[in-house]
Amino acid sequence: MQLIVYEGGLLVRENRTFRCAIGRSGITSDKREGDGATPIGEFSLREIFFRPDRLKSPQSILPITAIGPDDGWSDDPADPDYNRRVAIPHAFRHETLWRSDSLYDIVVPLGYNDDPPVSGLGSAIFLHVASDQYAVTEGCVALARNDLLEILKDCDHTSVLIVKPSASAVQR
Repeated sequence: MQLIVYEGGLLVRENRTFRCAIGRSGITSDKREGDGATPIGEFSLREIFFRPDRLKSPQSILPITAIGPDDGWSDDPADPDYNRRVAIPHAFRHETLWRSDSLYDIVVPLGYNDDPPVSGLGSAIFLHVASDQYAVTEGCVALARNDLLEILKDCDHTSVLIVKPSASAVQR
């Protein structure tokens, strides 16, 4: 399945369109750590992480892992584990996956800069839950929780998220 994301904040799956949030700096073909942009390209959906204290395991063929308070993701270019899941406490800068808000209640790492990671080219590019107002992200793609759960039901190891620069081809 193809999930196509357009810069205007739309995600298209087959014949259905969903509202989404993208990076605060829009999209880019030249992604860098901390630039706030969503990278242009085609990315695999690696696995699903979820908060078991807030929801039951999502339905999907993708690998699913419950996260806990000691789960993080390295975003420090100096870290040998850059752009990888890490255990907290962690000596290098990192994001905490167990957040007080609901944004990471469901987190799907995308296959961006991870095979192998190149220091400084961007990390922690996820598909995750959007805020109620669809606030911009730091480079991720975010959807309403129910929309994300619906989409993940149909995803498998061949599913890709494609970020494109224009929504001009989308019929409203």
